[in-house]
Amino acid sequence: MKLRAAAQSARIRLARWLPPRRMGKLLVTAVITGILVCLSSILWIRYTADDFQYSAESAPNADVAIVFGAEIYDNGRPSPFLAARLDLGRELLEAGKVKAILVTGDNGRESHDEPTVMRNYLTGKGVPAAKIALDYAGFSTYESCARAYEIFGVRSAIAVTQDFSLPRTVALCRAVGIDAVGVGDDTQGHNNVYWKCWFRDQLAATKAVYSIVTKPEPTFLGEQETSVRDAMAATP
Repeated sequence: MKLRAAAQSARIRLARWLPPRRMGKLLVTAVITGILVCLSSILWIRYTADDFQYSAESAPNADVAIVFGAEIYDNGRPSPFLAARLDLGRELLEAGKVKAILVTGDNGRESHDEPTVMRNYLTGKGVPAAKIALDYAGFSTYESCARAYEIFGVRSAIAVTQDFSLPRTVALCRAVGIDAVGVGDDTQGHNNVYWKCWFRDQLAATKAVYSIVTKPEPTFLGEQETSVRDAMAATP
């Protein structure tokens, strides 16, 4: 009874301090503030990356193509979005734009191994396995960029992702110290899946700005690896 009475008393005090009209104003203010923060983040990200986006044909040469992970299927195949990214990475390698490919993605559990699926797809398309390096702890775009710099020693790269993700990805790579440009795939149909991913990526701009400002440490760092350097030096 005492607990119920205390709860009732708290509700009464809250209603007096925050009547419905004031609560409505606060809610509207919070929504508007959130929208402004999101829009500001999107515009800042696009401005930051605007001069560093290219087509595959016009992209400047770099040491490595970083292909960022995406959805994979239970049958061990990449989703159409991911396959398109991998095809772009292969195109850059075959054109001599890069010396190696770094595939980075989520392998947080045994049944979900994006980097291995990505490598298998590339080798199935004729890319020598020796020219591919794998990062199994790319749990986010920021972590993939940070690990590419800190663990794999990448200093010059072409970031490869979908067109709508390119500004955010390039901005994150450059923020961690990589001299990065980007090439984005624009071959996927603008269906419901595309627009869902597009919308989600716009929301992710705020998180990207937060990561750029705070530079959090990736989930896993560990010792430096030579796999990218080895892949660059490997004979095709």
